[in-house]
Amino acid sequence: MFMLWVKAFHVIAMVCWFAGLFYLPRLFVYHAACEDQPGRERFKVMERKLYKGITTPSMIATVALGLWLISYNVQGYFSQGWLHVKLLLVLLLVGYHFYCGYLVRVFREDNNQRSHVFYRWFNEMPVLVLVAVVILATVKPF
Repeated sequence: MFMLWVKAFHVIAMVCWFAGLFYLPRLFVYHAACEDQPGRERFKVMERKLYKGITTPSMIATVALGLWLISYNVQGYFSQGWLHVKLLLVLLLVGYHFYCGYLVRVFREDNNQRSHVFYRWFNEMPVLVLVAVVILATVKPF
């Protein structure tokens, strides 16, 4: 029964993490297109607070709770191919997360060289990962 609570909080943390990963690159879109200094300063604050206050703690909770879930049956879970693919996607998502942190610093230092169009495409990557992870965890196709 306790495992179900761990799973529920894992899903809640994952939803919060993805909310941040969806919204942060959208802020980059608007920040890259912003023309005025007060607007750019406002985006810097929003990006920093979202990344450090919501997205990063949610990522840590998601990963920690996921590892806790795996610990209930390590041998059983690792014998299933879908988990290997899911963990690879989570690893890629963690990399994406830290790259977003790098971009927060780039914008903070006024060193952004990319257009809002780049960030519009960049914003779509976590959607693809979310679809794949949910299908893998729910359907367990292999």
